Amino acid sequence: MENATKRNPWFWVPSLYYAEGIPYVIVMTLSVIMYKRFGISNTDIALYTSWLYLPWVIKPLWSPLVDLLKTKRFWIVIMQLVIGAGLAGVAFMIPVERFFQYTLAFFWLLAFSSATHDIAADGFYMLGLSSGDQAFFVGIRSTFYRFAMLTGQGLLVILAGALETATGLAPVHVVVNAQNTTTVPIEFNPDEYLSSNEGTGLYFISEEELNVPIAAVGKQETDSIYRLVEKWNIENHFYTEENRASQKDDRSGWWSRLVSQPLKAFLKDKFGQQTVTTGGNFTGNMAIVPVRLSQQPPVGEKVVLNFSFEKGDKSIRLMRNYRYEFTEKNWNKPAFAMVQLDPKLKKPASATFTGRSGNITFAWSVVFIVIAFTFLLFSLYHRFALPRPSDDKPNKTSEGTVFGEFFSTFASFFRKKEIGVALLFILIYRLGESQIVKMAAPFLLDSREAGGMGITTGDLGLVYGTAGMIALTIGGILGGIVASRKGLKYWLWKMAIIMNVPHIAYLLLSWFMPDSLGWITFAVVIEQFGYGFGFTAFMLYMIYISEGQHKTAYYAIGTGFMALGMMLPGMLSGWLQEIIGYQNFFIWVMICSVPPFLIIPFLKVDREFGIKKKEEQS
Repeated sequence: MENATKRNPWFWVPSLYYAEGIPYVIVMTLSVIMYKRFGISNTDIALYTSWLYLPWVIKPLWSPLVDLLKTKRFWIVIMQLVIGAGLAGVAFMIPVERFFQYTLAFFWLLAFSSATHDIAADGFYMLGLSSGDQAFFVGIRSTFYRFAMLTGQGLLVILAGALETATGLAPVHVVVNAQNTTTVPIEFNPDEYLSSNEGTGLYFISEEELNVPIAAVGKQETDSIYRLVEKWNIENHFYTEENRASQKDDRSGWWSRLVSQPLKAFLKDKFGQQTVTTGGNFTGNMAIVPVRLSQQPPVGEKVVLNFSFEKGDKSIRLMRNYRYEFTEKNWNKPAFAMVQLDPKLKKPASATFTGRSGNITFAWSVVFIVIAFTFLLFSLYHRFALPRPSDDKPNKTSEGTVFGEFFSTFASFFRKKEIGVALLFILIYRLGESQIVKMAAPFLLDSREAGGMGITTGDLGLVYGTAGMIALTIGGILGGIVASRKGLKYWLWKMAIIMNVPHIAYLLLSWFMPDSLGWITFAVVIEQFGYGFGFTAFMLYMIYISEGQHKTAYYAIGTGFMALGMMLPGMLSGWLQEIIGYQNFFIWVMICSVPPFLIIPFLKVDREFGIKKKEEQS
């Protein structure tokens, strides 16, 4: 490497790996949170965002092109521009009618460009640094990659939450009191609540306090009132019918008819949790809560209100998860929520329910515009800050030789001793985590009526994106330190246990449903620390099986299988969760944590691998 081409690594290594981590966490995590805030179902979120792993699965297939065409420096600068364009595309597609399909298309662009950027950045790191500097900065690059995770899961989510709050209307609070008073017949008369323009600004109107007699109500009456309320809310477009897909069974494909639907029915019958989304299973007395707008919102704008349990006695609960959409077409009609008492409730009790709004479209558009502009700056900065190593040049090898070596490299990897067991381990080591990572944010955001924790977007940024990410980083650093002292073979079992056992934290949250944000944060921190610590063994084993003549190519193939192991289980996680509920889903995750321990005894690892020698320390 020529002296004139050198740059101080501190000027480009941190920024390069920070830029490498941002699009990955946006595609894998931030997209999940965003779609959840827009009311997309868990099934669709898990299925479609899990497909976005595919570019990282198949990136070894086009990695030779990065060597063959242009320099790695060129690919880095160009891909950062493309990533910025993809982020801007997401921002501009959020307000459109078919935003889910269009934003997914731009997330695919982000995924492919990010995977290509990874190939170029990792290759450039080896070319732009001496072997000594490569060893020194390996911890630095990992740290700034973690900072990128912290930004995507924490700071950007907090920004979105702050914008939602700042652009929303004042929260509406309703106190429901269960009292030992005379029972009166329940009637549903929506015409009593029809509104006119109040002329004093835009805000929500509801009952501040409702008193409900403690009494048993017949199931037939409960069902009748529930159906009337649902019909009103759906016909006035406050939300859509959740079971609409079931009305199309006659036009579904053979897979749905013969496999998907029967399996879903079986799982729901045997393992489905009783939720509060239907009224037929409740016999306690009910109250109907009206919510309406004071005046018409601006034409073309949609005001979203999430109405959920806030605090108080959990014997008073909503009968379903309520997320209303008010527009210029339905603003002058009330939306209704149904509150029901637990039939076992015998003494007075009280609970508070809160409706929160915000301009979700504006908030998330701003977030993506901000990060798109950031990548424009990254591209401009790295155009000047990156060194120009003499070895960073296009591969001039003939086409036949290039493809011959390419296929030879693949063949040599799969001829490695005991490679089948190794690949099986890579695929299933994170079997439980691959499903938790897709459902963690929806679980924390979902209302308590839906079995979730019911925290706000801003709280999610603090709990999962900040505290959780810090715990993940500390766990990874500590795992690397201890592994360097006694090696991979000594720590493999221990790290597998520490990674998988903390999954029980989410099960305990779903079981005890704590109100305290502190307990929720504690559970997330424990799980994320275990993941960071245990993931060290996984990465070391990936490096171990990549030993050989083509380390970079072998490692790229290994990362492809690693991504595949995350993609396939993640695709089904949302579908499964919506059938069996959060609590049984986390039991299933614990079951999925067992298979890795069945494979570990068959792994052959050099006892000395991973131990830092004394001469290296000096």
